[in-house]
Amino acid sequence: MSVHVAEPETWKSLIEEIRPETAISALGTTMRKAGSEAVFRTVDYEMVLAFALAARAAGAHRMVTVSSVGAAAASSNFYLRIKGEMERDLRSLGFHRLDVFRPGLLRGERGTDRRLAERIGILVSPVVDLFLQGPFARYASTPAAGLAEAVAGALLDDRPGAFVWENPHFFWLADELWPYL
Repeated sequence: MSVHVAEPETWKSLIEEIRPETAISALGTTMRKAGSEAVFRTVDYEMVLAFALAARAAGAHRMVTVSSVGAAAASSNFYLRIKGEMERDLRSLGFHRLDVFRPGLLRGERGTDRRLAERIGILVSPVVDLFLQGPFARYASTPAAGLAEAVAGALLDDRPGAFVWENPHFFWLADELWPYL
């Protein structure tokens, strides 16, 4: 595996040069950072699709992306609608396998990013998560490291199709890695 960081305008040529088998995108922003719905849509929809289209054109047979719990193209919530539209349109690209991860609130280091409401959510999430059982378990917070392990676990499975992974599945996928560590 190799990681490449590049400016968006160079993605297409870089992807053509690399010719990856699998493309992984965790690209996304927040409404606050975006500053407008138009910028949010550019990052969370247009840029993700442009990356996926370039990867598919370069021969990638698999795509993995991070979306959001509750994503739905028909949602009245702008954030969830954009995530749902992104998922829907990735499905139409014809990847042999598409894995979509829908985490709840991501817990982990944020560096210098200091969003007060999110920090409070992260602090109280272990207690709130105790009450999110059964059909509500998908809304529980997700450790960022656990999400990364789940993505790696999903890469061990090459069955064709589109798969949506929500919070309860992450731990099962991460467990799939243990025989390989």
